[in-house]
Order: sequence, then structure tokens, then C-alpha cells
Amino acid sequence: MSQSAILFETPEEIFARVFAELKPRTARPAIRVRFRKFANANSFVRWDDAGLDIRITDVLEGAPAHLLESLAYILLSKLVRRPVPRLHAERYRRYLNRKEMRRSLQLVKQARGRKFVSGPKGSHYDLEQIFEDLNARYFHGLMARPLLGWSRNASRVMLGHYDPSHNAIILTRLLDSPAIPSLAVEYVLFHEMLHLRYPVEHRGIRRCVHTPEFKNAEKEFLHLKQAKDLLKRICG
Repeated sequence: MSQSAILFETPEEIFARVFAELKPRTARPAIRVRFRKFANANSFVRWDDAGLDIRITDVLEGAPAHLLESLAYILLSKLVRRPVPRLHAERYRRYLNRKEMRRSLQLVKQARGRKFVSGPKGSHYDLEQIFEDLNARYFHGLMARPLLGWSRNASRVMLGHYDPSHNAIILTRLLDSPAIPSLAVEYVLFHEMLHLRYPVEHRGIRRCVHTPEFKNAEKEFLHLKQAKDLLKRICG
């Protein structure tokens, strides 16, 4: 369908057309599209006896029709277990990676999202003390301290993360133990501090988390190989 024709379609008509293309032998169900105040860019589709219920983040309300078409292909392709067409996956990612869209999503997350931050003092380690030591050693004491805390669960998969929306660094509670060498905790916190120093870069549809500058700075950590080997044993 031409771009000019798409402009005059309602969201329901867009989803109906894409559904007919993906499931040509299936009677078209009733379709309801609603924009909802989510805390992120997620959108959802459910198919039951009442029909297709599509809930889209309200950040995309007013988005170009061709963007909603791409979202329809993404949601419905996953629903019917078909590969998402590359054209539509890339178009959608490129739209979300636009600077103004990333800023809108960050503001929405700040306003609507909830962030659990336990505080820096754990049962064994104090992240505030470790942060200040690392700040002095590697950042000339110039890095402003973000919120620091321990996760609710002792994850072995996500050892730490930096959340720019809430300016918070959270480490897995697994590391807050006398059985864990301080070098391991220091390295994980240092790694997340680098995410604060070197933000994620967006280039078209690409999202570069560990930039060359990030990787070079990480090499400055003393006993880097020993720290990584420690974490492999801890999480193995």
C-alpha cells in the first residue's frame, strides 16, 4: 500500500490490514487499539474470543501512520509466530532511537516508573565508600555520586546496571557477602560508573553500549583480568 493511502487509515484499520496479510485464511477478528500510559516503550497484543486487543504506549500516540504499520507487523508477527519483517523492525528501532524520542521515553520513565533503591549500605559492603574510593582513584574525584543500592534478588546473570532515567547504580545482592572478595565488587561498581561516564550511543538502528572510549577506560582498572576471573567463578 502506498504511503499516502496509509495516512488516512485509523490504527484499527492498519492492524486489520496487517492481520489479513499475515493470516489470509482466517476471518478477521474484532480489533481494538488503545493507547495507554506505560512507563516504557512496550506495547502488547492479546487475541481471545473477544478479538484482538492492542495496547500501545501513549508515547506513540500521534506517531506517523507508517510507524504504527511497522509496530503492527512486529506485534502480529510475534503473535502468529512468524519472523518480523526486517524493514519494519529496523524502521521501528530507528524511530525509537531518535534523540527526541529517547528523551521523551526517559521523561516518561522518570515520571511513571518505580525504582527500588535499597541504599548503599549492605550487610557486608558499603557502596558509598567503594564509590568514593573508585571516584578518587579513577575519576579524579569529579564524578557526582548517583543513587546506589543493592538488588532485591541475588542475581547471577545481571551483576549490576546503571539506570540513567533514575540516575541509579544497582548491584546484585549476590556480591554483598564476606565470601566475595572486595575486588569483584569494586570492578562491577567501576564498570557501572563507566556507563555513567560514557553514555550509550545511538547510531541509526544501532545502540552502542560499550563504546571504544568505554573499553579503553575499562582497561585502566587495576587487576582487571583477576577481577573478571573472580566473577566467572562466582557466577559459574
